[in-house]
Amino acid sequence: MTDGGLQVRNLELVYHSVVLVLRGISLDVPPGRVVALLGPNGSGKTSTLRAISGLAPVHDARATKGTLTFDGHSLLGLAAERVVRSGIVQVLEGRRIFMDLTVEENLLAGTVMRRDAERAGDVAGMYERFPVLGSRRGQVAGYLSGGEQQMLAIARALLTRPRLLLLDEPSLGLAPKVIAEIAELIRSVNERGVGILLVEQNAAVAFGLADYVYVMENGRIVAEGTPDELRGDRDIQEFYLGMGEAGRRSYRDVKLYRRRKRWLS
Repeated sequence: MTDGGLQVRNLELVYHSVVLVLRGISLDVPPGRVVALLGPNGSGKTSTLRAISGLAPVHDARATKGTLTFDGHSLLGLAAERVVRSGIVQVLEGRRIFMDLTVEENLLAGTVMRRDAERAGDVAGMYERFPVLGSRRGQVAGYLSGGEQQMLAIARALLTRPRLLLLDEPSLGLAPKVIAEIAELIRSVNERGVGILLVEQNAAVAFGLADYVYVMENGRIVAEGTPDELRGDRDIQEFYLGMGEAGRRSYRDVKLYRRRKRWLS
């Protein structure tokens, strides 16, 4: 167990009071570290982020078991705005910027919960940190490229001054060159002391950024370890890194298949 940071223990999440989506997951995001959460579509990755960020009730979901703490304080039952005030902010899958507002208006939206005198200076700082946004500050955000919209979504989140950033599929739908730029941006954010929980289907991106990796399937954590440890796992290589023929089977199926072969040999 880590000291501080995010701690999830035996968490269960139910949608519409009947559909069990998270089946007792446990994970840690130590302060200032990058932790990746891998898994196929429908494995529970986004639901995990919703449970942490306080957005689960928006989707008629609630935690029915387990604990969820950040720096020793429980997050269970907190409204999303209180989770943000605690230092956690989520960048949703698909960017979810305000398409009809300008770049500057989008950034100002990231400061609405702040009352300090440094807000304007922080917005100006984002233009220095993201020159492309500075050159487009008066442009309607819907006309930005996909990569620029992702930069805007991350910049807006950073204006809340988070200590933990939840990123849901930041590389989704982007060209390889742009994915590399977003990965470098994530690395630079982390180097400034912000912890990151990264949900990704692009295993190469996740392994390149993360200090530790969890693999999810069907609402459970089925594997975990450092990137180097998981790269050495033959089943992980086949199913997630595209180095074999296991793409049509689940990671758990692959493990059972290997076990049966050992028993019969």
